[in-house]
Parts: sequence; structure tokens; C-alpha cells
Amino acid sequence: MRLYHGTNCEITAIDLRQCSPNKDLGRGFYLTDIKKQADYMALRRQRQAGWGEPLVIEYEFDERLLTDRSLRVKRFEKPSEAWARFILNNRNSDEFEHDYDIVLGPIANDGVALQLRRYTENLISMRTLVRELTYRKLNRQYCFCTERAITKLTKI
Repeated sequence: MRLYHGTNCEITAIDLRQCSPNKDLGRGFYLTDIKKQADYMALRRQRQAGWGEPLVIEYEFDERLLTDRSLRVKRFEKPSEAWARFILNNRNSDEFEHDYDIVLGPIANDGVALQLRRYTENLISMRTLVRELTYRKLNRQYCFCTERAITKLTKI
């Protein structure tokens, strides 16, 4: 399968130590199988950084590895309470670390921090949190969290 990474600069080697902590699916290298989504992320990253050019880097990945049990894979098919709690744990705790090689699932909407704060302050229910985190457009993200997983990506 083809996966895409939207960025503002060329990547010669993936270095997980350079990846930001406290992201939705944990610290890792994020990709998508939706080219249009990667185009948007590249433009967004360039605008946030204020330098570079929007760039989409393509990788090849053997999708059979998602089910053959050679890698520890966590899959969220759609927004759910388990998905929302996973995001909550990754976003709000420096101590929380999962042991998955790859985590895949929907992208949360852009108001994640606000919604998580509303939930932790008991202003909204878990059901409302799931609804509010749900991004309304077609989307999917793959977080490659370990060196073992990174070695399975081939830059095109």
C-alpha cells in the first residue's frame, strides 16, 4: 500500500526522537493512505512553521503486516469511547506510553485540546467528547511508533 507524509521539508531518514510527544496516537511518524489529506497536512505544516515548502513524501508499506502479528498493531476503525480515551491518555499524560508498533485510526478534529479540557473538567460526557472529537471529513492516520515499524517503510 502507498502511504503519504505531509511536511514542509525533505526527510532523508525518519528519526522518532524528532517526533513530538503527546500526539493523538502517541509519539511517532504519522502518515495517511489518503493523498489529499497529506497535501493538506503539508500545507498546514508549512504555514505553522513559517518556512519551507509543502511537500508530500510517499512510502510503500506491505499492509499484510497490519494483520500477520509480526508487529503490535492497534486499530481504531471509527471514533469510539476507546479511541477517545486513547487520545486523552496520549495528549494529557507524560507518563502514558503504549507498546504498539503501529496505531491507526481516525484523526480527531482540530479542537482536541479544548474538548479534552472540557471532558476532564466534567463539562461534557464521554459520549459528547467522542462526538466532538470526530472529524467530519474522510480521514485516516497511521502512527509508526517504533524503529521496528519504521524499518517496514520504503521511501518511493
